[in-house]
Amino acid sequence: MYRDPNAVATMVFDWGSIKWHVTPDIINGASSTLGEVVINPNKGHDRHDHPDSDEILYVVDGEGRQTVGDSDEFTIKAGDAVWIPRGTLHSTYNTGWRPLRLVATYTPGGAEAALRGLPDFVELAPGEFPTWAQDS
Repeated sequence: MYRDPNAVATMVFDWGSIKWHVTPDIINGASSTLGEVVINPNKGHDRHDHPDSDEILYVVDGEGRQTVGDSDEFTIKAGDAVWIPRGTLHSTYNTGWRPLRLVATYTPGGAEAALRGLPDFVELAPGEFPTWAQDS
């Protein structure tokens, strides 16, 4: 099934945005989740886990720092892939001057629903786009 990115809502947070192209909620019969994540320069998200889903991150563009569990923080860059087992604390931080773009998957899908409960969550309707302001 084809999903036009302009026909998909955008989740917006203080650190960036996510467009979920495939989720069990929006595609009947889907058992996994796939989305594009954009983390703005000098931003990142807090350590968190997904108790019921494995996550895979594929770095499309940019560079950053990644944590997975108790392992040391490591550098990520375009072309890298990161597997995060279910229930493992992790975080991603953009260390570059341009947006860090990732493809994220959850298996099984559905972990994205928890993001709606975060205090900085805003959802933009399909066709609306986030506007970013420079920090002072």
